[in-house]
Amino acid sequence: MKKERIKYSYSDGFIDGLPIVIGFVPIAMTFGILAKTSSISLLEGILFSVLVFAGASQFIALNLLMVGAGIGEIIVTTLLVNMRHMLMSASLASRLTKDMKKWSPLIAFGITDETFSVSSFKHGTLTKEYMLSLEFIAYLSWVGGTALGYIVGGILPDIVKASMGVALYAMFAAILIPEVKKSNKALILACLSGVTNTVCKYILIIPQGWSIVISIVLVSLLGVYLFREQEVKEYE
Repeated sequence: MKKERIKYSYSDGFIDGLPIVIGFVPIAMTFGILAKTSSISLLEGILFSVLVFAGASQFIALNLLMVGAGIGEIIVTTLLVNMRHMLMSASLASRLTKDMKKWSPLIAFGITDETFSVSSFKHGTLTKEYMLSLEFIAYLSWVGGTALGYIVGGILPDIVKASMGVALYAMFAAILIPEVKKSNKALILACLSGVTNTVCKYILIIPQGWSIVISIVLVSLLGVYLFREQEVKEYE
């Protein structure tokens, strides 16, 4: 007897997206508060999330703007940080049906680490109804959280707003520590990145944005060289 194919609806996407909302709102509010402290307007802060919709890249770009980095440095840095989305998009593309191809640009825009993780664990067919509703609720919570954070930032004491600058580093620490617990490779590469960035910025006097770009490229290449044999053995 042929098994009935699982087909997810709009409601499935909304329900699965609720945990993402819970995580997105406080982080988006933090971004909105930081945007307020960086003296960009409410409209510019909201457009940041509306047009970019990439948490880590937005924090990095905002930080680079605050230190006076050039537009080229910001574009290249955020491009490199977001390269992982190419792999996530390629993975999900293999599960899209023919009738979903015209929706591919919109679905691709809505892919984040969180929406990819949730959708990749679903069995059966990934319908446009499911993907669009999952990504829409995540997108709405991120944009709404940004606006709320910006507004709240206007009534917070200056000392509290100034302390929010640590949010960027806390977020990356939260991403890094679980990986370090699983493998010392993440710790080694993180330390190498820090050393490379320090040398570029303080010894070679390279602007901060470009020092980050150089660190990403060099350490990524070095990581491939150092751990290539180990990765091959793990997959054999």
